[in-house]
Amino acid sequence: MTSITLSVAEQLNAIEQIKRTFSARLRCMDTKQWHVYPTLHTTDVISETWGGIPVDRQPKTDGVANRVVGNERLGKTIEAFLDGEKKITSVHHAHTPEIELTSDTTATGIWAMEDKLWWSKADGTEEHLHGYGHYHEEYRNVDGKWLISFRSLSRLRVDETPHFHDAVTALVRVLSD
Repeated sequence: MTSITLSVAEQLNAIEQIKRTFSARLRCMDTKQWHVYPTLHTTDVISETWGGIPVDRQPKTDGVANRVVGNERLGKTIEAFLDGEKKITSVHHAHTPEIELTSDTTATGIWAMEDKLWWSKADGTEEHLHGYGHYHEEYRNVDGKWLISFRSLSRLRVDETPHFHDAVTALVRVLSD
């Protein structure tokens, strides 16, 4: 077992910095700050948050569906999903974090989450998704900055219109390279 040598004050500061990194990720995603989004993740981040998308439309890494590896690829993937051919407005909320330091430079976290996403068809009809669940994350301190190194999403409930995932066809084209 790895021991933690940080003082209590340093541990509390680390947890606060992790919360700030996580919060910035949600804000940058919803406000479409694509130049900042990758910088909140480690270069080798693994994201497994695409499970709600039909399997044939999920991003893949090395043939594994529902997986994106690398902060730059993750940034391009989320940008293609939210700000691609179909412009999706998103609102992400997360709360009640359970953050545990596993060493002086690593931590895990579980966050209750809720997200709402909308896009409009050419005829003005609105499609939407409203999801509830939990983010499961790992963090790593890199050069004094806490970054997200792993994320998965478990959904408890999803309410969506029948054609919400029609917006995802553009994502598959972008990521088929």
